[in-house]
Amino acid sequence: MKPAILVGGQAVIEGVMMRVPGAVATAVRDPKGKILIKRKSFSSITEKSSFWKKPVLRGAASLFEAMKLGYSTLQWSADIAAPPEGPNKKQGKLADIFTIVLSVGLALFLFLILPMWITTKFLNVEKDALWFNMISGGFRISFFVIYLALISLLKDVRRLFQYHGSEHRVVYNFESGKELTIQNAQSFPTQHPRCGTSFLFIVLLSAILIFALVDTVIISVIGTISLPIRLLFHIPMIPIVSGIGYEVIKLTVRKESLLFRLLRKPGIWLQNITTSYPEDDMVEVAIEALKSAFGDEYKKISGKKYIAEAIG
Repeated sequence: MKPAILVGGQAVIEGVMMRVPGAVATAVRDPKGKILIKRKSFSSITEKSSFWKKPVLRGAASLFEAMKLGYSTLQWSADIAAPPEGPNKKQGKLADIFTIVLSVGLALFLFLILPMWITTKFLNVEKDALWFNMISGGFRISFFVIYLALISLLKDVRRLFQYHGSEHRVVYNFESGKELTIQNAQSFPTQHPRCGTSFLFIVLLSAILIFALVDTVIISVIGTISLPIRLLFHIPMIPIVSGIGYEVIKLTVRKESLLFRLLRKPGIWLQNITTSYPEDDMVEVAIEALKSAFGDEYKKISGKKYIAEAIG
């Protein structure tokens, strides 16, 4: 059996972040064409705490860590690709907090509140837990796909998606055991089953069943339900839904039954939007990020076939 190893990543502005056991490295190409690298030690709470190592909880913890780590590396890459000037440097932290709050609020509105409001306002299924959540879940998935399609039209986002493709190809190259080169990496697909895009789609599917179960319990206990009541219970359930989605996507990668193959398909298809064919210099950046993340350990572990465990 092939050994497993924790390898994942994320596209950033003009670069790639790679996460491996014990470390994270981000490689970014600056406006002058030089590749700058930032590496730091990193250990997940799921590796240090038996509580957060449990199924579902490890998914929720991993998602929070990935968001926190992803935002900080994205901000660093933005500063390299487009260095702030003058007084803008001093406004950084306040602007960061505002951006995070705005982003979370927009995501909650677009992918939770709006689908539920439309279903409540225009369809007479509010008291039917399963049908309500199937329909609002359908709206949620539709909004997600439309959102991805629209942002993919932006020039900067298209480049980000190319770096996303380079990240996947380099991870594939590493897992294959072949020598890690631009030519070899470019021979692999840009779609990867453990991608964050696939993870988010699985979370959206999981939310339909979990929220339907929650609504069924609410209706049986208090005898009624409304949009405010749903929001009161659904929002705190988001980490749990994410944790369950994490477990499901791990199974879809490892299992080859018809059900899990079908569950993989939509996420792979969505990556036709969120990944693009990278240029050679983009793949070069991704290779530098991965090698830098492993550091001195790279020569010891390269050249073997691996089953990676991370979602990236």
